[in-house]
Amino acid sequence: MTTLFRRFLWLPVVISVTAAGCSAADSGRPVPTPSPKTAKLCRALYQELPEKVDGLERSADEPPSEFAADWGDPAVQLRCGVSRPEVLTPGTERYNPTAEGIEVNGVLWLPEKQENGYRFTTTLRKAYVEVTVPREYRPEVNPLTDLADAVKKTIPDALQSDDGAGSTGD
Repeated sequence: MTTLFRRFLWLPVVISVTAAGCSAADSGRPVPTPSPKTAKLCRALYQELPEKVDGLERSADEPPSEFAADWGDPAVQLRCGVSRPEVLTPGTERYNPTAEGIEVNGVLWLPEKQENGYRFTTTLRKAYVEVTVPREYRPEVNPLTDLADAVKKTIPDALQSDDGAGSTGD
């Protein structure tokens, strides 16, 4: 497992991909409602997700969605196509242009401590992928190692254009 702690300067032009909201369900986690372009990436990610994350078996998705998945109980939850985190959004109350980021097996993540664990959101990718990890699974970063390959395979780096020449996203 490769984990590097870094301090990033988050520029507002880095990613402006997803203007996604979430549809709340009667039970379970909120399901993102990504744009059509982001939805295509998220569907590809969903097909590549592992059956086990940090030794936890994949759960039945509730509510069912190609944009979310759960492992274990309490659940490690993945949601694809979420909105840009407030910490990375200029003009929001929580904006922090020098927020700490981590790299796990080639994927950059923004860690945010929550009441019951951590929320990790991908950065510098063409879609935001969020993983919440309950504190019962310390160290909370461990599930990211099992998800990195699927993210790298399906969610392109936002700084790379389709021809590899470099871009700031779409």
